[in-house]
Formats: sequence, C-alpha cells, structure tokens
Amino acid sequence: MQPDPRGNGAAPLPPAAPRPDGAVRRVGLISVHTTPLAQPGVGDSGGMNVAVAALARELVARGVAVDVFTRATSADLPATVTTPEGIVVHHLAVGPPTMAKDDLASHLCAFYLALAAHPRIADLDVVHAHYWMSGWVARKLRDRLGIPFVQTFHTLARAKNDSLAPGDVPEPALRLAAEERIVADADAILAPTPAEAALLRRAYGAAASRVHIAPLGVDLDLFGPEGDRDAARRTLGGGRIVLFAGRLQPLKGPDVAVRTLAALDRHLPDDGVPARLIVVGGPSGSGFGTVDPPRLAALADELGVGDRLALLAPRPQAELAALYRAADAVLMPSRSESFGLVALEAQACATPVVAAAVGGLRAVVDPGAGTLVEGYDPEDYAAALAPYLTDPDARQAAGAAGAAFAEAHSWQRAADAALTVYDTVASEAAGGLATPEPVRASSGA
Repeated sequence: MQPDPRGNGAAPLPPAAPRPDGAVRRVGLISVHTTPLAQPGVGDSGGMNVAVAALARELVARGVAVDVFTRATSADLPATVTTPEGIVVHHLAVGPPTMAKDDLASHLCAFYLALAAHPRIADLDVVHAHYWMSGWVARKLRDRLGIPFVQTFHTLARAKNDSLAPGDVPEPALRLAAEERIVADADAILAPTPAEAALLRRAYGAAASRVHIAPLGVDLDLFGPEGDRDAARRTLGGGRIVLFAGRLQPLKGPDVAVRTLAALDRHLPDDGVPARLIVVGGPSGSGFGTVDPPRLAALADELGVGDRLALLAPRPQAELAALYRAADAVLMPSRSESFGLVALEAQACATPVVAAAVGGLRAVVDPGAGTLVEGYDPEDYAAALAPYLTDPDARQAAGAAGAAFAEAHSWQRAADAALTVYDTVASEAAGGLATPEPVRASSGA
C-alpha cells in the first residue's frame, strides 16, 4: 500500500458507498507498532503489515471508509496520508520516533489518549485492533468511549513462549496479562486458524461465541503461477533453488534453513547441479546479532556452503512473487506461525512448501502442496525438500495443488468474513451499550 503524494495532510473521509441499514460504514484499524505503508520484512514489518493493508483495501472496495491509526516512526511523516485506494492512514506522534518494539508498552497510554482525542474517532462504527498493543488501546477506547472492538492478535505470547528457539527471549509477563484482558473484553476475536481459536479458548478462557475463525488471504492478482519462471531463475544464477522469505529472527529459523542447505548435499544426486539457498529478509527483534545477514553468512562459510547462499534485502511484493516462481521450493522452519502468509503466497505461485508442523502452518500448507516436518533437524528438512528439487513431476503436482488451495483464500473472502463480524458487534453494541465514561489516563495492562 503506497501513499498518494497528493494525499498528504488532512484529507476528507472517503465517501462510503450505500450499505444496508444498520451496517458498518466506517472502521478504524489500529496498528500501533507498525504502519501498513512500511516494506514487509524490514524491522518489525511483516505479515501483519500485509494483512492490515490488504484488509483496508478490500473494505474500501466494499464501500466502507477506513482509517488506520499507527505510531509516527519518523519526524518527517505527515500526520495523515491518503493512499490511492482511499485508505486514510494517521500517524500519531507518540514517544521518540525511533524506538525498539519492546519499549512501546510504556507509551501505550499516551497512544490511547492521542487516539481518543483524534477528530476521526467520533465517526467510527467499530475499531479492529491488530496485535496485543493495539488491543490494549482498543480496550480502553471501548471502556471510555463506547466504541466496540474486534481483535486480531497475529501472534500470541503463549504460543511463542511454548516454542522458543534456543537462546531466544521469552515474551514478558506484561504481554501475557494484557492478552488475557483483551480476550476477556473484546466484542469479537478473529482467529486465522482453528488451532489459534482452540488456544484462545483453552489457554486464555475465551468465550467460544466470541471467537470467529477468519483465515487471512493472498493477493491472487499479484501472486500466481503465471510468469516466466526460467527468466526469474536465470536472475538468481540457476541450480536447484530453495527460498526462505521472512524477517530474520530466531523464531523464523533462518539458521535452520542454512543448516538444511548443507544437509542437502547428502540427499541430492551427484550430478553437478548444486542446491542454492536464497534468503530474503532483514533482521528483526532478537535476530540482530544472532541470525542477521553477517551471522548467517558466517554460519554458511563454517558449513562449507557460503558460495551457495544469497542474502537479499526485503523487496516489494511484486518482486517477491517473481522469487517465489523462480524457486523449486520454499522453506519455512518456523518455531511458531499464527497463520503463515509466506506459505500461502508461495502456494499461489505454484511453488511447493516445506514447513515446520506448527501453528497455522498445519492449516495453511495443503497436504498435496508441500510437506510438514516435525522438529528442527536439518536432515529432516533436506529429506523433505529433495523430491521437489529432483523430480519435476512431484514439483508440478505440488504446485498445482497449492495454486488450487490458494484460490479459495483471497483477500476478498477474508474481508467479507471480517465485515460480517463488524456488522454483528456494532449491532449488538447499539442495542445495549452502557454510557461511555470520560477519557482519562490509566496505567497497567
């Protein structure tokens, strides 16, 4: 989602197309720690940025006016940006522009107060919070201003802490407590997979009636099997190509991917066609100094495969789609994935996926379109990759199955599911909402 250079400043609300009486016409999407305008794969930007941008775009296409509220991460950002699609993005000046995500919790109250005083708030029928920090803010808005809120967590602390990479840092108690309160207070929660819905009920005590399974989607106009695969492969140097795409942090397992590259030599024929690993992404969070590009390059050199590892910076989705099509297989040895957008995008491009059998990947990787691997032994991932790297028939069959699976997971379908929930919670709130309390500062989770 790119800003419209003509749209900086206080843009008018986009006109809402007619919707049924009582239906939601204006929605606020809260994304405290990262803007949907950012490049995915850089810093804290990732699948959530893609999801917020795509959802906003599809809502506007359905005649719903959308305001996105995020934190200003640069003093040069305008207060308001309107995208060509008509999405209005507001940058709230809260805290120092440059700040580690872990430090944002101490600024959530300031973000809430800035948002509660924003002139657009009074126009919203419902807010949709993305990630736990945004849920903290939305919960306060609901308590004080009476605006119903829908929550999407994208990741859950309990899931991450149960599957930490060796040496990685667990999520703090503050986040765990905040997630529990958000679950208790949200008017509705959108879970991308049945596994997350079950975790919310089992570990967080979520009421089953308020948890809705709403899978994320893929841009089928952008990610598809059409394209010159051979030309894309030539730009990468040929060979048997394995692609890893994502933020470089221990949770995503880029180090496992490098070790898998070394293990592939024991699973491939000695025919002079080397396996190569293309890593696309930038360091994030605990990845700095642990699995960032210098450390991955050093690991590859240590394992004797440094000449077959390419480290590429994050890039726009159109370029990422070409890389998916160029690859023989996509590798996702993640410790935890709430959904797994990379897997869905790869399948849409008819590229097989080899992924860890965890979280949302169990639901997103179609059985015919790839292979799920238990654990993190590089030999197991190499064995799973080998058929896709050596057998064109296996690769084509998996690609066809993946493309068919992805066809049923468009962003249009995801937006329809979200809009149905918005209409429900707004209708329920209008029927029996208590008188809102005045806005005031508060502390704690």
